[in-house]
Parts: sequence; structure tokens; C-alpha cells
Amino acid sequence: MAADEVEFENAMVFVVDDDDAVRDSLRLLLESYGMTVEDYASAEAFGAGYRPCGRDCLILDHNLPGASGLDFLASAQGRGLDLPVILVTGQGDSAIRARALQLGVAAYLEKPVADDALVDAIRVALDGRFLPRT
Repeated sequence: MAADEVEFENAMVFVVDDDDAVRDSLRLLLESYGMTVEDYASAEAFGAGYRPCGRDCLILDHNLPGASGLDFLASAQGRGLDLPVILVTGQGDSAIRARALQLGVAAYLEKPVADDALVDAIRVALDGRFLPRT
């Protein structure tokens, strides 16, 4: 077992993105590091299917049909969603970034996201080295 596989052993990463190709490529990348991945095409589907697994992390696209990633995070705070979130967006700006940080995301990344930057963000999120939502 490679060092990265040991580091990410028992890690569950949830991916929410409406683009099938993005979800598939993220799954392949993350599984190559030994992570377990569940993916969803919408925030609503994730919200309905999410069950805490322990060492969890959510990669959430901001630009989703229906509720945006930030809208979902804001509404989920009152429902006890307590896992680190990495927000990714292809159309970011300073207002989105500020709101994401206000909502306590572990990382804010703009697409296209470099593989190593994403894996590093997941590593930080899983290790709890971010400011949790309050």
C-alpha cells in the first residue's frame, strides 16, 4: 500500500457536481489515492443521501442547478451538516469567496483545479486544520 493510500485510508469524500465528466474524473483521481468516493449530481441529492462516515469531506461545486453550493451550505448549517467542505467554482469572484469563507469552508478553489491542490486541500480538511463552521 502506497503512503498516500495509508494516509487516506478510511477517508470518505463526497463529490457534488452536476457535470458527469467532472464527477468521474474526480472519482478516478481520489480513488487512486485510496479514498472512498460517493458522488452526487445535485446538492439536494447529496442532502438526501448523506450519512456521516467519520472521516468525511465534501467537495461541492458552487454552480449547481437549483440551490447553489453556497445556498446549500447556508441552509445545511441549521440541519447539522458538520463536515469539512471544499468549495470549487468555475466562475468565482471576491463576493463568492468571502461568503464561502464566512460559511466556514475548509478551502475555496477555482476551476480548473490542479490535482495536487485538491489532494492537499482534502488532506488539510480531513486533518481538521481549518476553521470549522460556527
